[in-house]
Amino acid sequence: MPKHFKIGILKETKTPPDRRVALIPAQVVEVIKKFDNVDVVVQKSDLRCYRDYEYAELGIKMQDDLSDCNLLIGVKETKIPTIIPGKTYMEFAHVAKKQPHNQKLIQAFAANRNTVIDYEYLSDKNGVRLVAFGHWAGVVGAYNAIRAIYLKHKLGELAPAHTLHDYNELKEVLKSVRLPNLKFVLTGGGRVAGGATEVLNQVGVKEVAQDEFLSNDFDFPVFTRLDPWHYAKRKDGKPFDWKYWVSNPADHESSFLPYAHTADVFVACHYWDYRSPNFFAIEDMRSPNFRISIIADVSCDIPGPIPSTIKATTIADPFFDFNPYTGLEEPPFGSKQNVTVMSVDNLPGELPRDASEFFGRLLIDKVLPHLLCDDCEGVIERATILRDGKLTSRYSYLQDYLDGK
Repeated sequence: MPKHFKIGILKETKTPPDRRVALIPAQVVEVIKKFDNVDVVVQKSDLRCYRDYEYAELGIKMQDDLSDCNLLIGVKETKIPTIIPGKTYMEFAHVAKKQPHNQKLIQAFAANRNTVIDYEYLSDKNGVRLVAFGHWAGVVGAYNAIRAIYLKHKLGELAPAHTLHDYNELKEVLKSVRLPNLKFVLTGGGRVAGGATEVLNQVGVKEVAQDEFLSNDFDFPVFTRLDPWHYAKRKDGKPFDWKYWVSNPADHESSFLPYAHTADVFVACHYWDYRSPNFFAIEDMRSPNFRISIIADVSCDIPGPIPSTIKATTIADPFFDFNPYTGLEEPPFGSKQNVTVMSVDNLPGELPRDASEFFGRLLIDKVLPHLLCDDCEGVIERATILRDGKLTSRYSYLQDYLDGK
């Protein structure tokens, strides 16, 4: 590390805008005090959930030009015209799964000789992710599923999360929710699923075992949570093996359809590897046995394992209907043959103050010590996609993507 290390907190430039920030004002002060020879400056923003004055009144320097910084920290993808050549960026770059909509971004970072560290791949030696907004994605994703139920079943309208001050205000809204006897299926077992489960519990949706869910009817709303061994099976017929799944997801096929024939609402909170099988096909959605009418795709991989997720929606306009017979989008809450989809790709941005404080705490405790020391455990190295514009060996599989193929 240089004798003097300067971190710049970027203003978010992605459209639609995101109001989160990686470090809240009090955390910036903490970083400066905790790490010797480290300074932090904040780029001015009129959109951020923590206003410029909240930083300035704590003595934090605000500056528009961050070209004198060693590290630039943002949340979502940097807008290409704002890239500063030769700098190190740390953000959710969303390029490591060869996302088509960000191909030009990785090409621009490479052309500008940037180093790119992606939060999604910061992990400990056991592969456990260190920082994520996932909990808050799960909270807002499940809440949006409930909002969709209210609208689709004509039960009324719940306030969008982004119109509320914080999670405490959202909890007050949840106290008034009364749901019909619907069955929810939830995929995933990490922070995202934990946040979704927290919300379902608050509105009285009871968790049941997978076999009960498939075989029983209930006179109250229920949910079941699925791990990969519940929704995927090996093509060779051998028993599911976790290590084999992680290494060889393409050697598996979906076993999710029984849940699609039983559930009314699908809340998707799983981590998806682009080599793993889709949950179902559009043809499956045309079957009279396909019961799911609302999909809250919190994971929001495009293209991904849920064929109705044909686009990312926005905080301002979160829902659309997918017509399985045409494969096209239609206005939400229309025909009964359609599946209503919620696919907002920045859900924690709906509760930005809570999410930012949570994320910054993880960043200070679990990442900055590795970044500002010698990275002896390889935490930063594992998350570095580009170094000086060149793919690192761990991400060499992205070469064709980087080359425009």
